[in-house]
Amino acid sequence: MNYKETIDFLYSQLPAFSSLGVKAYKADLKNIERMCALRGNPQLSFKSIHVAGTNGKGSVCHMLSSILQEAGYKTGLYTSPHIFDFSERIKINGNEIEQEFVINFVANTKNIFDDIKPSFFEYTVLMAFEYFKHSNIDVAVIETGLGGRLDSTNIISPLLSIITYVGFDHTDILGKTLNAIAEEKAGIIKPNIPVVIGSSSDETKPVFIKRANEVNAEIHFADNEYTIEFIDVSESLFYCNIKNCETGIVTKLNMDLTGIYQSRNARTVLCASSLLSKHFNISIEDFTNGLSSVIKNTGIKGRWQLISHNPFIILDVAHNQDGIAAIIDQLVTEYPNSNYTMILGFVKDKDITSIIKKLPPHFKYVFTNAHMPRALSHKELQLIAANAGLEGVAYDDVNDAIEYAVSSGNNNDVIVVCGSFFVVAEVDVKKFSG
Repeated sequence: MNYKETIDFLYSQLPAFSSLGVKAYKADLKNIERMCALRGNPQLSFKSIHVAGTNGKGSVCHMLSSILQEAGYKTGLYTSPHIFDFSERIKINGNEIEQEFVINFVANTKNIFDDIKPSFFEYTVLMAFEYFKHSNIDVAVIETGLGGRLDSTNIISPLLSIITYVGFDHTDILGKTLNAIAEEKAGIIKPNIPVVIGSSSDETKPVFIKRANEVNAEIHFADNEYTIEFIDVSESLFYCNIKNCETGIVTKLNMDLTGIYQSRNARTVLCASSLLSKHFNISIEDFTNGLSSVIKNTGIKGRWQLISHNPFIILDVAHNQDGIAAIIDQLVTEYPNSNYTMILGFVKDKDITSIIKKLPPHFKYVFTNAHMPRALSHKELQLIAANAGLEGVAYDDVNDAIEYAVSSGNNNDVIVVCGSFFVVAEVDVKKFSG
């Protein structure tokens, strides 16, 4: 099989959460433990950092990878889901996994399909572990897929665990309360391994403290140890000053990830980097250079990604209440005198009604969908919105939705495409770039 045939084979043979949702979720670690044992436990061959959280975990992973690369370390990066191609999930120093490795790995592990019947995610986690072992990396930054306690990535023994933030998402699997969701995320806190909590609340903080005490894990709350003193944003750079509350030292950052919400992620990463300095030689220059070059060093996509200036068109993979609220805040802050159009598409298992209720009525809305079984149809989304008092037009294809938004507005408008990784993935970026 060639590369495309191999990826198609994986999707046809393995249940994928992106398509099936909860039906593809394996609520235990038995499969990944068996698969790794059969392959010589590749996850034990490299140092790692483990990152979970409702929002921000992908950005934090890419930030950490960029910093470690600047410090001269051969850095593996595993994240999910991908946006445009499967190979985005597994990288080393920003370079995507070689297609030949994917082809050969699948060809050499077909016995696993019949013997263990893994999910798509379980299998790709194994592939990442083996690729990192094969490539003799110095360290890997590993993002959880869902939750933490029962996530397939949770068989690593990291140098540091990070939980970025806990909010409402995947409540059908992780629980209906912040307390319950936090307990699932806290499952990545391991005995005698320090953990950084990016942002906490009165509900979640006791959960993390309890778990850390149970396993004798040193715990750090980044939002208590560091404060964000200054933020300013332009189209190409995000300026942010973060103060260490104990020392008073202020770190000044010029970041190429320009979402204002990245200030919280940068604070988390600063706290994490101070702990990682026990294991790696990371200078302040490595830190600041890493955060100014995250896009260049890692190839991250879909985080306040400006693809057009005339009009402004922004892509963001925000897909839950808190993520979309952050998008709205930045729109009105960065473009205060503009007209706003949000192009929205979601998967079926989101709490759509709760999200819709928080959307500003004076924005213009265009509803769409990705072309996958789990996607909520554009017509159904339009109906849900209408029942909540929010009107908008609907298009089956996100590119048609963008064309409508462009043609019906003017050059001073700001158009944001968000709601789902999978909707963003279908945007023809070259067509609208400019």
